Amino acid sequence: MMKQAKSLLDSLMGGINDMTGGQGVAGLAQRAKSTWDQQSTLAKGAVAGGLLGVLLSGNARRLIGSGVRIGGVALIGGLAYKAYSDWQAGKTAGQDQAEGTEPVALPKPQGDFEMDDEFAERLLQAMVAAAKADGHVTDTERMAIDGQLARLGLEAEAQALIAAELDSPLDVGRIAALARSEAEAVEIYTASLLVVDPEGAAEKGYLAMLAARLGLEPELLAHIHAQAAAI
Repeated sequence: MMKQAKSLLDSLMGGINDMTGGQGVAGLAQRAKSTWDQQSTLAKGAVAGGLLGVLLSGNARRLIGSGVRIGGVALIGGLAYKAYSDWQAGKTAGQDQAEGTEPVALPKPQGDFEMDDEFAERLLQAMVAAAKADGHVTDTERMAIDGQLARLGLEAEAQALIAAELDSPLDVGRIAALARSEAEAVEIYTASLLVVDPEGAAEKGYLAMLAARLGLEPELLAHIHAQAAAI
């Protein structure tokens, strides 16, 4: 297992800005008056600030914007946990936004949604695979990625993992097999959704195949997409 994979994932997604009080989603959850706009600001910086920003394609670059960030691990876990919790509670996808109720900050992931380094390593593989789903990683972009990897000063093991995933043929079945529980399946899909253009034809196809291989129900998928659209 790669050491400190969670910290690596945060770095590759742009890192953590201490404007969250150093507490990530846990700190945000204490701010009862947080708005969806504030969450949007946090999420945009998280995805686009680092290496994965180089991989984002087309309209997925809408996520690029702010320097205010929460860690990637906290963002993915919070979105996935809230989507899953709302689905289990029988809510309608997008209900909070539609009702115009006072938004609540993303909750701190609990139970099976708490992420360790071992899963963070597998999640990183899934995100790199999703980010290249449209086949747009050109030689120039690959050079940019390699350069950014070098500047991050990553250990050889981390660089090798990312390079191997970039060089591997896209295999939805292999990525789906990275999930070892329903919670992990939800997080893998959520993370994949964050780094693609969900309106792109190739990306839509990839997400549909990934959802099918992960065994995610349509109602749950609707909640995940509603949460991602709200950021």
